[in-house]
Amino acid sequence: MRALISVILLGMASVLAIISPAVAEYPEKPVSFVVPFPPGDLEDVLTRMIAEEFQTMYGVPAAVVNKPGGGGGPFPGAAEVAGAPADGYTIGSFVVDVPLVGPYVGIPALNPDPFEPVGIFLTYPFVIAASKNAPYQNMDELAAYSQDNKLLLGHFGSFLIPTQVTMALGEKNGTRYYSNAAFDALDCNTLASGDADVINTTLQLILPCMDKVNVLATVTSERIPLVPDSPTVGELEPSLNIALWNGLFVHKDTPADVREKIAAAAKKAMASEAAQKLAAETGAGVYWKNAADSAAQIAADGVVAEAIAKFAE
Repeated sequence: MRALISVILLGMASVLAIISPAVAEYPEKPVSFVVPFPPGDLEDVLTRMIAEEFQTMYGVPAAVVNKPGGGGGPFPGAAEVAGAPADGYTIGSFVVDVPLVGPYVGIPALNPDPFEPVGIFLTYPFVIAASKNAPYQNMDELAAYSQDNKLLLGHFGSFLIPTQVTMALGEKNGTRYYSNAAFDALDCNTLASGDADVINTTLQLILPCMDKVNVLATVTSERIPLVPDSPTVGELEPSLNIALWNGLFVHKDTPADVREKIAAAAKKAMASEAAQKLAAETGAGVYWKNAADSAAQIAADGVVAEAIAKFAE
């Protein structure tokens, strides 16, 4: 009797194995890397390299989806990633502001912070720039000029750390901005058209017109080799010393093996000749920092960000 029951159970197990679908190994379908800014800047270019490497390594389509948020900066795009399933098929390519500022901008999907880093891959050559023919060539001259003239500051979002750093530096050195406005793109045309007098942007976006643009300061931990005469904000005010970075993020519930596969593609892409050439040409830092080290970086930057916010009050 026992033998008969064993045979029956074995047969049932065999049938169930045949009719039950096998658990698919990640990835088995297209993957999206969400960049919450327009195409063209460093995070977009490098994320496309990662997507291409991911596609090559795993044999599934991988695409970058740009989700610019206008005055909302990266936060609307980040909220879309937060609302996607935690399965690794929607990956966020985010600036430092998403984990540090996102929980406080009033978007429920971002509070509490729903993300964890897969890794950081880019340090921006972020700058404070103006037209070369403007009647000020450094931050002190800008401050003096602003006392009797109206200046508009262009930025990617008032909540963002580069904007907060610039505002805080203005409080320190006496620069008065008559107004400020958020732009989806801040490049040569922004200054040439007069849409803004001073802009927060990355060096990448103004490289085509460097003969017409003056970099007043850089929001970097060290001077950018391509503009070695431009001081860092930290040199001008040590308490505001912070660099801007971009990394890959997934929902906290995303499985570990999925994260590892994303990280493997990103690490390989950032070590490529194309990625390192871009770093040399733009002054950007291009590398791969693992999840644990990235989490530590976020924690350390959070302390500085709090100081910057208090400085700007």
